[in-house]
Amino acid sequence: MTGRPGPIGWDDFARVELRVGTVVEAASFPEARKPALRLRVDFGPEVGILKSSAQITDLYDPAELVGRQVVAVVNFPPKQIGPMRSECLVTGFHRADGAVVLAVPDQRVPDGARLA
Repeated sequence: MTGRPGPIGWDDFARVELRVGTVVEAASFPEARKPALRLRVDFGPEVGILKSSAQITDLYDPAELVGRQVVAVVNFPPKQIGPMRSECLVTGFHRADGAVVLAVPDQRVPDGARLA
């Protein structure tokens, strides 16, 4: 992305449903075009467990992700990625070398908690 996008209204931001969930399953996703992991994330009883394809292979091993909390957008429409339907977008930040660092809470919060 180049430059900054224009301003948005509060209503636009409020429609983005950012929630915390715990990774309950993580595995390599060799069918993806770009290196990725296949995740299942538990967002609590209101949202449930959702699947995601995350391009985070540079910094994260699947076994290390299970039990960790992540922040994800849970109200995008599902997206077909190879043989899998990704149901949420796990968020992160690009480092200068292109690797993605996950956006995570610095303390444990209830699964399903919404960004305040």
